[in-house]
Amino acid sequence: MNILRFITAGSVDDGKSTLIGRLLYDSNAVMEDQLEAIKASSRKNDDGTIDLAILTDGLKAEREQGITIDVAYKYFNTDKRKFIIADAPGHIQYTRNMVTGASNVDLAIILIDARKGVIEQTKRHSYITSLLGIKNIVVCINKMDLVGYSEQVFSDIVTAYKSFASKLKVKEIIFIPISAINGDNIVSGSEHMPWYKGKNLLDYLENVEVFTDATQESPRFTVQWIIRPQTKELHDYRGYAGRIISGVYKKGDKVIVQPSGITSTIKKIETLDGELEEAFAPMSVTIHLEDNIDISRGDMITPVSQQPLVTREIEADICWMDSKPLEVGSKYLFRHNSSGVKSIVKEVLYKTNVNTLEKVENDITVNLNDISRIIIRTANPVAVDEYDKNRVNGGFILVDEKSNLTVAAGMIAANVE
Repeated sequence: MNILRFITAGSVDDGKSTLIGRLLYDSNAVMEDQLEAIKASSRKNDDGTIDLAILTDGLKAEREQGITIDVAYKYFNTDKRKFIIADAPGHIQYTRNMVTGASNVDLAIILIDARKGVIEQTKRHSYITSLLGIKNIVVCINKMDLVGYSEQVFSDIVTAYKSFASKLKVKEIIFIPISAINGDNIVSGSEHMPWYKGKNLLDYLENVEVFTDATQESPRFTVQWIIRPQTKELHDYRGYAGRIISGVYKKGDKVIVQPSGITSTIKKIETLDGELEEAFAPMSVTIHLEDNIDISRGDMITPVSQQPLVTREIEADICWMDSKPLEVGSKYLFRHNSSGVKSIVKEVLYKTNVNTLEKVENDITVNLNDISRIIIRTANPVAVDEYDKNRVNGGFILVDEKSNLTVAAGMIAANVE
């Protein structure tokens, strides 16, 4: 059974928790003890029905504040598919949390309050979704019950969103009018909106084809460990253990080790279950080469014919995650897959206005949650891909070596050498 990973994002009180609760409840994914607990809870909707948002509540202290400050994950499955849901906070000051939650998903659900329409947070979440390479967006226009299930209201919001989204790099956007609190168009159709002829949300999620297949991308293997038992029985054993992050590797492939640039041939591919003629993403394997090469943790083994970009100067989009502003000239650890190299922020090119998607070049002070384009210089060459071509090998984080805090999540845009 395949897995669909998706994130829900929206402004405060757009109904994300109720939507997820409704999905879990109406798809019979709620355990009996959970069901009994929410039935016994004093929290009810205005009409006395169960408050399904309880199913996605975080820690008690967070519930008392009325907000969720991290990314909460929920799991459920139907007969057709397994699902992993990342629920991102709606507050503007938690943009970094959405970047974290959306970094490894296939699809995004953007919630819009039918009474408010397309607002700043709608645009911010949609832009981040596009920036992170998520190709499928479902725009759920919620609280249709509070606007009389008006087709005109739905149509106006669709028009406004499409006008903004025309600038985004998204492959498919669909729109579903819903009422999460009443269950309209969540796991079944709605008698209140006969004018809507599309799929309900669960039906769409069960059948959508996501545009991510790591096995179809250029082969990339990152070395995490060099295995040298040095025993009498395995005196000459030298294996390179790691994970195939994309593509397919076969015995006999001509490969090159980056960043050294030394070539060789795959002699053997091993797993715990024995040798394989070929292996593919996201398998963890041990690769043996025909030649005795000096290879270190963080090096990358790739086909000679499909090489990554090997560079010390990188242009990238980042989401700044530190309360202290970014300063040009600051030094950070550039963490990319299993490698970590010292780096310096050479230049801030511009920030992005998430409402208009325009470049802001006259204000390059990068503060918490800002999205900006920067140039990074690394101490040693790194083997990378543009994020649009390979999400795993095109992503990185910047770490403050003094505090060990992650200060930025980045997506590689281009080489500027």
